[in-house]
Amino acid sequence: MSLFATARDIDVQAFAALCEQPVNAAEYPHAREVVSRVVIYDADALRSTALHDRQGLLSELHHLFSKGPGVMVVRNAFPDLAVVDRHSEVFRQIIMDEAARVVRADHFAKAGANQRIWNSLQKAAEHSPDSFIEYYANPLLGLIAESWLGPYFQATAQVNVVTPGGQAQQPHRDYHLGFQSDEVAARFPLPMHRLSQHLTLQGAVAHTDMPLETGPTLLLPFSQQYELGYLAWRDRAFIDYFAGHAIQLPLNKGDLLFFNPALFHAAGTNHTTDQFRMANLLQISSAFGKPMETVNRERMMLALYPLMLKRVEQGELDEEGMQAVIAMSADGYSFPTNLDTDPPLHGMAPQTGQQLVELALQERWAVKRFVEAVEVMRVKRLP
Repeated sequence: MSLFATARDIDVQAFAALCEQPVNAAEYPHAREVVSRVVIYDADALRSTALHDRQGLLSELHHLFSKGPGVMVVRNAFPDLAVVDRHSEVFRQIIMDEAARVVRADHFAKAGANQRIWNSLQKAAEHSPDSFIEYYANPLLGLIAESWLGPYFQATAQVNVVTPGGQAQQPHRDYHLGFQSDEVAARFPLPMHRLSQHLTLQGAVAHTDMPLETGPTLLLPFSQQYELGYLAWRDRAFIDYFAGHAIQLPLNKGDLLFFNPALFHAAGTNHTTDQFRMANLLQISSAFGKPMETVNRERMMLALYPLMLKRVEQGELDEEGMQAVIAMSADGYSFPTNLDTDPPLHGMAPQTGQQLVELALQERWAVKRFVEAVEVMRVKRLP
């Protein structure tokens, strides 16, 4: 197979062979049990093991996320559920504060269908520092993150409240490549597909009890092992396979769910008429996902655009050359951004600087219009 693959290369039978592996419970000696091929841990056992064999436990969890089923649950992660309840109240207050002035765009649900807080991490810290401290003082969050990412990771978080009747998501993979179209994903060589899943870890804290009728997350164990998964998750055969083989586990308030971001998963349908399913979704990122220098790319775009426009109009800069200059000067990636003010309204990700420059040159925007558009983009991305 070429190091560059396309959706034509995907094979649902090869995918199924990976997804139907059994779990070897002996590989997870510190687990309490295996349920529906999800490895279940007890929080007290994890805390105890971390005191005398932290490295061994980190290795066990890393193996689980990579070579194992890719998903784990920790029961009773918060010894005092009042800590979770107090932080839930913080989230409810933020939701109420924002409800009158913001309509939430979403990656996988119709805008406004559910209740969402973008950047719940910063907002909760500013709204109630006391609650933030007692909530995030839980050492299990850092332990699990470090097992996959190593030290110096960075956390982000978003709250999702699936309202009664809220519909299931389409199965998908997560950030980074999971937020790109098939066409964009195909431009990345396969080693980058493998790397993508090592750059983040997905987690969730259950803020309410989540019996099956409330639609806890549908999960497909071992699906993270399929190398072409970022090109496959929109394919009908893979969607149908997921529908027939994904599992759900009920969660209790205070439980943790963590999984490899490449695991095929989807929020389930909330079949109840009166239960609001609340989770704090944690997306924890590797320390290494950063450039070496800080670069003001907006200033570069503004400096280059007038001369690029002139050269394009005079036929002195062809399409290939134009794309080369854009690639070296403007930001080609949508994130990080402020999803409150820069939401993914027309796809999975907001407009990038590269897309803006390309559009402006193709449509021959006047310099004044381009300057105004860059300023709008800059302001939308501010925290």
